[in-house]
Amino acid sequence: MSGDMWRTIRETSGPSRSGALVFRTVAAACVLGASLAQQPPRPEFAPVQDVPGLPRVLIIGDSISIGYTLPLREALAGVANVHRPPENCAHTARGLERLRKWLGEGRWDLIHFNWGLHDLKHVDSEGGLALPPDGKRVHSVRQYEENLGLLVQQLQQTGAKLLWRPTTPVPEGAAGRFPADVPIYNEAALRVMTRHGVAVDDLNAFIKERAIPHVRPDNVHFSKESSALLAQHIAGVISSALSML
Repeated sequence: MSGDMWRTIRETSGPSRSGALVFRTVAAACVLGASLAQQPPRPEFAPVQDVPGLPRVLIIGDSISIGYTLPLREALAGVANVHRPPENCAHTARGLERLRKWLGEGRWDLIHFNWGLHDLKHVDSEGGLALPPDGKRVHSVRQYEENLGLLVQQLQQTGAKLLWRPTTPVPEGAAGRFPADVPIYNEAALRVMTRHGVAVDDLNAFIKERAIPHVRPDNVHFSKESSALLAQHIAGVISSALSML
């Protein structure tokens, strides 16, 4: 913290107990901030050093994709260099805002992508998950479909092989989301992929066939073990697609 800021704290707090409390609180915040700054990045978000000669694969998606990133890299070791943006790619509006940054300057051989779970969710005025009447849907089906179409057009400009991954199931009781919305949004996404000739990795059929459980009955996320199963499926799909390039 700068000397000017410390002087401001002393001048405004004086010798009172409240001033001492302010001083200690700010000092604690500085220590916490420094500690957080020193924490290493999540391994899923760490930069990947490409193995020369292997195709480059980019994974774009929500927290479900974050969950299968590490086991997918392991499954494709020696087959492909697997990258992802160092963040949750969330909804289509964030994609439109940041896609160019995520794509970077390098060449991609294959892009496996998804948006939807954050488009169909409902949030309150502060951004927290909340069903109606307190919560409002992030994007309508129509807006989702329009945004997704624009994103696909940008992705096609890369010349990479594109693989769309549908939005994964939402269990009953999940905060801020309705299970019945998933097939509606996935149908909208399928219309976009059909118009643009994009292949689909039907991960949801795999989840249904294997009865792969969520981390909890009322949570959209998957456990480490379930994410590893998803990664095995996706690795097979990507390997097959790369073999035909």
